[in-house]
Amino acid sequence: MTQPTNTTRNEEYLLKVEGIFLRFGGVNVLSDVTTSVKEGEIFAIIGPNGAGKTCLLNCVNRFYHPSQGRIFFEGRDITPLRPYQIPPLGIARTFQNVELFRGMTVIDNIKLGRHVHLDTGLLSAGFYFGKARRTELALRKEIEERIVDLLEIEHIRKKKVGTLPYGLQKRVELARALAMQPKLLLLDEPVTGMNLEETEDIARFILDIHDEWGVTVILIEHDMGVVMDISDRVCVLDFGVKIAEGPPREIRHDDRVIKAYLGEKDLTYSRLGA
Repeated sequence: MTQPTNTTRNEEYLLKVEGIFLRFGGVNVLSDVTTSVKEGEIFAIIGPNGAGKTCLLNCVNRFYHPSQGRIFFEGRDITPLRPYQIPPLGIARTFQNVELFRGMTVIDNIKLGRHVHLDTGLLSAGFYFGKARRTELALRKEIEERIVDLLEIEHIRKKKVGTLPYGLQKRVELARALAMQPKLLLLDEPVTGMNLEETEDIARFILDIHDEWGVTVILIEHDMGVVMDISDRVCVLDFGVKIAEGPPREIRHDDRVIKAYLGEKDLTYSRLGA
């Protein structure tokens, strides 16, 4: 697809969402949502249940097609694209519920994340020589030396995913997303259902991915401790409408945000229901 002539390209922003409306039947799930994510930041999206947070991510990676508005990634209008065209651009995603192949090993699940970038021909792949073999060896080296090591999952690499506890499965899903070599990582409630130790581990991994790999992160999370500790900016949705956006220190004391969260006086350490 060619670069559109009428674009709002701004080198400072990796992602721009402009005037997004999303309707299901007669219900507005998102109403005129506009926001921008700077390259290299951790950007959190928060809000009460049903606020439209996941729906906004679904619009970004094209699972949903907005009724109105446009979405730009690296200055390119990606609104017309289909879901399978999004990962090769450098946008990876994890989900609220773990979406892994439970009967496959950890390492095989992770390797599937690189599938969108493999371009070996049918002949070389079928006989496993030349480019196909070199690609496989390079992929295995990167996964084992970078991703597995970063997320501290060496001890489970050969285990079947279905035998693992929930916290480790979430870690494997994050590893698979990293195997896609993302520029933008979309994390949908990465610490939901985890205990304190698991939550601290995932928060540390997110910071490592951001700091060491230079990946821009969009984070949906109900754990306000995590949000306020690691985010650069926070966007707040309520009933599909953006009601606030800014640094965590401003958001935690914003009257509109406090009202949306049923009168919480300080959001910093409160845990909101999933």
